[in-house]
Amino acid sequence: MDTHPNQQPISWPTPRRYTAVYAATLLLVIAGGLFVYKGSAALAVMKKVHDTRTFQPRTNVIPLPGSAVQLGLFARSVNYLSVIWPALLFGILISGAVRVLDPPSWLTKSLERGRARSQLTAGLAGAPLMLCSCCVAPVFSGVYERSSKLGPSLALMLAAPALNPAALVLTFMLFDYRLATTRVVVSACAVFFTGALIERFIEVKPVNCVAINAEDTRPLLLRFLHSCGQVAVRTLPLIGIGVLISMAIALWMPIGAIASTRGQFLATIVVAMIAVPLAMPTFFEIPLALLLLSVGAPAGPAVAIMIAGPAINLPSLFTIARSTNWKVAGAVAASIFLLAVLGGVFVSLL
Repeated sequence: MDTHPNQQPISWPTPRRYTAVYAATLLLVIAGGLFVYKGSAALAVMKKVHDTRTFQPRTNVIPLPGSAVQLGLFARSVNYLSVIWPALLFGILISGAVRVLDPPSWLTKSLERGRARSQLTAGLAGAPLMLCSCCVAPVFSGVYERSSKLGPSLALMLAAPALNPAALVLTFMLFDYRLATTRVVVSACAVFFTGALIERFIEVKPVNCVAINAEDTRPLLLRFLHSCGQVAVRTLPLIGIGVLISMAIALWMPIGAIASTRGQFLATIVVAMIAVPLAMPTFFEIPLALLLLSVGAPAGPAVAIMIAGPAINLPSLFTIARSTNWKVAGAVAASIFLLAVLGGVFVSLL
């Protein structure tokens, strides 16, 4: 190829680079669709709350005291999955797209720029997803297996439900500023410190992220569909089992019974223990907290359920254990439980 003496030869993009661009574009399109879906639903809920100053929960999912809806374990589990399936599908698609990024250098670099910076980046990236803990579980699996960065992957996973912007806005609309501010501060601590501490003190076998799709020469679309299928097979059974167990816990101990627990500290502990494994649809922690306050429970348990309820649940803990180990899953559960209790105790002292 002829070139001018003072010019450098033109470097054309390689097929590998084209694949990376296409994969990144695919991820952005899916994420954009998720933002539109979740954003429009959140705006509709906020408008309704603004107009009525109330929040009506789905009584066919979590059993509530005084509700005329009497459903069994299987029916409530099916109802829960029927509510979350569109968002869960988006979670699987995002995870599938992340797994076919080749090379994933931009992802790895963004998550290894110092522990504090990577935690902040991952948390800020997760919050706009507005996914419940079940639906963001596949995203955690994909990001961790592709980047091999546990702390930031956990931060992203916890941020989607715990720092959901719409849920935080609704909290300030419906609760006293003390409760709302405590929820934001403690949830932020959970997002930005839980993963970093677990990554520092718990040893996890490294994920061979380079080997994933490294020798796959199939077209990007086929690789993406295959990746989504792998994510679904690995995560959906765990989510299904977790939902069934979670609904069994809800039926065995309805949340309204907490109001009769003697002592604010004990009530806060009991609520946090129930909320950690409980699977809730997006925003459901808000009507549960309102219910607790309406039947005479103190502020501590209400704050505890708003912190622990959305952040984690059995399905997402099962997914964490599947991708890492049970020590990590147990540490995440313990961290969210302790922070929820501390948040409840703190607001009771204000």
